[in-house]
Amino acid sequence: MLRIANRDARRLWLHAQALSDTPTGALDLPALIRRLGMVQLDTIRVVSRAHHHILWSRNQNYREPMLDRLLRQRGIFEHFTHDASVLPMKFLPMWGRQFRRKREWLDRSNWYASMPDAAGRAAIKARIAEEGALSTRDFDSAFAGDRQMWQRPPHKLGLDYMWYVGELATCHRVNFHKYYDLAERVFPDDLRQREVAEDEQLDWLCRAALARSGFATPGEVQRFWDATSAKEVKAWVDTARDLVPVSVETAERQWTTALAPPDIEQRLGDAPAPTTRLRILSPFDPVVRDRNRALRLFGFDYRIEIFVPAAKRKWGYYVYPMLEGDRFVGRIEVKADRAAGTLTVLNYWWESKVKETPARRAKLDAELSRMARFVGVDDVIWSTP
Repeated sequence: MLRIANRDARRLWLHAQALSDTPTGALDLPALIRRLGMVQLDTIRVVSRAHHHILWSRNQNYREPMLDRLLRQRGIFEHFTHDASVLPMKFLPMWGRQFRRKREWLDRSNWYASMPDAAGRAAIKARIAEEGALSTRDFDSAFAGDRQMWQRPPHKLGLDYMWYVGELATCHRVNFHKYYDLAERVFPDDLRQREVAEDEQLDWLCRAALARSGFATPGEVQRFWDATSAKEVKAWVDTARDLVPVSVETAERQWTTALAPPDIEQRLGDAPAPTTRLRILSPFDPVVRDRNRALRLFGFDYRIEIFVPAAKRKWGYYVYPMLEGDRFVGRIEVKADRAAGTLTVLNYWWESKVKETPARRAKLDAELSRMARFVGVDDVIWSTP
């Protein structure tokens, strides 16, 4: 069995997720998203929303308006992986099974019981067909009985249901508000009408996940897109004869088994050593999204505490991981005030055995200056305890 040392495993994983190179140079945004496979969307904006931050971390010539521009140009589409995400439009034929899976799941769910019936949803689609793309604010529907805080109005449930099952699609966003249009007006005809066999879609999804992971357990393959079941991935592993079993060294010097693509040795040879630049990553960055994988490979125990009561937080509300080379060296709590033109450091922590040398502090200061320019503010303010 091929053995992959821990430093090599980190190098391969960071390269697979486009974090090896210095994040400068010409930006090919469609190619970058295709390399990542998807980019998670998130509404929280402490400095910049997660999807923008993820892309900026990989090429700091990226700016926030670029993603919606690509959406309007039909270079990407929005749908649900492990969470709401954007995916390359070219992937659409391989996403048919996910539309079907979501329909089956939602039809069994009580969450959507109060949405409009088929006739009501058809009326929503008719309005969109006649008026063009609409947001949830263009509709108004009453709740039956007393409204609970967590409830969505019936029209919102109907819009989302049709979005999940592929009848509607995100046309564009304005201030992050989604505008829904008919799928046939968003998805190119040649891609929307292309029929791909179910087993071919499953094989593509599994191989694409494995390629973008470098190596993975069957569970990690399944969780990458969350567009397959664990049972389906297990059956795929049992029948895919060209997968390479590997043994991967953890940060604790233990060895675990995983699967790798057929060209794993070539990938290991091609993956460069990561840049030594210090980077502040999004809490939703792909390299830390799977918290168990981050702990196993990097010894980095990371959790986001936005849903933890303030008194029980260990670190802070929205704390960013800091990556230097192939090590997570710390975490930092920072907040932007665009109106005031400031980026404020509220607190920061180095990991154990990581020293704040003058060189490392200079790297952090440089990254904060770059982050300030990214969100269009002038001043970096230190307001640490």
